[in-house]
Order: sequence, then C-alpha cells, then structure tokens
Amino acid sequence: MKKVGALLVALSLLLSCNRDDTLVPTSLDNPEIALDIPVGFPPLNGSVAGNKPTKYGVELGGKLFHEKKFSGNNTISCASCHNRSNAFADSRQQAIGVYNRVGLRNTPPIQNLAFMQFYNWDGSKLQLERQTLVPIITHEEMNSSISEVIRKLKAIPEYRDLFKKAFGDDRVTPDRIYRSLAQFEYTLISANSKYDRVIRNEGEAFTETEARGQQVFRQKCESCHSTALFTDQSFRNVGFPVNPSTEEAGRARVTGRAEEYMSFRVPSLRNAAYTAPYGSFGQFPTLKAVLDYFDNGVLEAGNLDPSLRANGNRIPLSEQEKEDLISFINTLSDPMFVGDNIHTVSGRLK
Repeated sequence: MKKVGALLVALSLLLSCNRDDTLVPTSLDNPEIALDIPVGFPPLNGSVAGNKPTKYGVELGGKLFHEKKFSGNNTISCASCHNRSNAFADSRQQAIGVYNRVGLRNTPPIQNLAFMQFYNWDGSKLQLERQTLVPIITHEEMNSSISEVIRKLKAIPEYRDLFKKAFGDDRVTPDRIYRSLAQFEYTLISANSKYDRVIRNEGEAFTETEARGQQVFRQKCESCHSTALFTDQSFRNVGFPVNPSTEEAGRARVTGRAEEYMSFRVPSLRNAAYTAPYGSFGQFPTLKAVLDYFDNGVLEAGNLDPSLRANGNRIPLSEQEKEDLISFINTLSDPMFVGDNIHTVSGRLK
C-alpha cells in the first residue's frame, strides 16, 4: 500500500507540473500587488483570486498592452484604441484596427475591470484572461494569431527576461500573455473623482447645479446606473439607433435569445466626460445628445426596457435638468486616473 501511495503522490506531482501556469507562486522577488479596493465597491470578479497582480506580472502586462507586435502588421497595440487620456477608450465612433479597418463597435473604457462580471458590450467574456484573444484574432482589429504573437515576442530578449521575472522561467505561452495583461488591467482602478471625495467627506462639496443633478440622477438614471461603479452590469435595450451592420445583435449575438436582441451592457458613467462619443457604435457625440435623445423618445422595440416603456418610450427631461445632470456626471471624472502615476493610485506592493 505504501508503494501505491508513493506512486500516486509522484503521479500527482507530475500532473501538476504539466498544468503550465494555472498556479503561479509569488516570491519575495516578485511580490503581490495589493489592490486598493474602494469602500462601497462591489466584490472582485472571481478570476482575480486566481490571478493576483504581481510586481513583474503587472510590469509585463503594461509593456504588452503597448506592444504593436500583437497586430499582424505591427501597427496596432491595445493602447492604440484604449488611450489613457480617454479613460482607456478613444475618441472615435468605432474602433480602428489594422489597415484602417473599422470595427463593429465603439471602444469601451478600461476602468475598474476587476469588479466587472462581464466584458465587452455584449458580455461575451466572463473572465478578463479570456478576453485578450478576441482583438488579436479579429479581422478588423489586430488580424493576427496568438502563435504569431508568441513567435515575435520570443525574439526579444527583454520580453524573455520579463517572463522569467513574472513566471519563474522565460517561456512565452498564451496563458502567461493573457494573465499578465489581465493583471495590469486589474490595477486600473478609478475612484478619486470629486464625487468620491464628497462621499468620503474629504472637504469638498457639490455646487448647486451638481447637487440638483444628483437628485435628477437618483430619480431618472439610478435604476440602471447604480452601485459605486455607476452601472448595474445588466443588459438592456434602451431604444438607441441601431447599428446598420448585419453582424450586430447585441447580447443576442452571445445568447441567441430573441428577447436580448440589441441589448447591451449598461456602461459605467465614471469618467464619462473623457469617453465621448457614446453608444455601442458611437451614435452620440456628446452627453447632451444622449439626454436629448432620451427626452425626445427612443426607438420602439419588443424588448424595450420596461422603465422606458412605462414613460412612453422616453425619459422626460427639462433643459435645466439636462444641464444639471451633465454637471453631476462631470463630478465622476478622475483626473489622476487619466494622467500620470496610475500605479501609485490603484495598487500598492504587499
């Protein structure tokens, strides 16, 4: 029996060694980075516990985020569409990829992803580590393959050194690429806006128009843009102008359910001042245009959100209410997040 037990232990160890990077131990040379989780934020996505940010994992991920060799023609990186000055979104209606190919949708901002339960406009990914491959292989985005990306990275000594520091040896694997990129993105936490400082009683106060805007927001917007993230992470059809592309179906593109046709994830309003244009394919150039559209009446749809249908397919707003709402939404802007020193704000070494 002892021999059988020893054999089973040896077999277990052998199998564990073949699981590649499923569990990556940290060391004093590569300490974990503790995320500064803001008070009142929702729980972390379950994947974070299995891929905790580390010093060199985040450094590697940040370098990969700006690496143009991810694209087939070496011209497009993640940062090409996710610009820091735009809260990691961009200013285009739809994303522009290799050879100026126009993507299907507007580039969403990258902020507070550690707390999100769904990724992409249609929620097609539940784990950030599984989202990375999408832009790499998409024809309109990077138009490449993960094997081609690995081939390019292996030829660069600096990357081999970083992979060794982050994972213990210099092997460049798909899993390590996905994990390090996710680690970097987990650190991008935005919670230092004027709104946050007011809520934390740090000596600031809303102006009269901002305070009025908060009241209007609570009455007419908070049912969808709730929680500290300013999104309830639900999928809704709010009657926005429909993308003419036959490839678009919103959430139904993932689930195949007719009742979710043209439903999209409710976007966070944090840093909205930096992320124009708005809508799944940039239908609206300004926040005022969004509010005017809701006020004038949205498109009818069989699965239109009940809160809109109950109000005659609109959110009635006076011009004063619109002005006040925009003032309040602007208090959700976090200048430190879109400026320098992101890591000093979002994470600290354990």
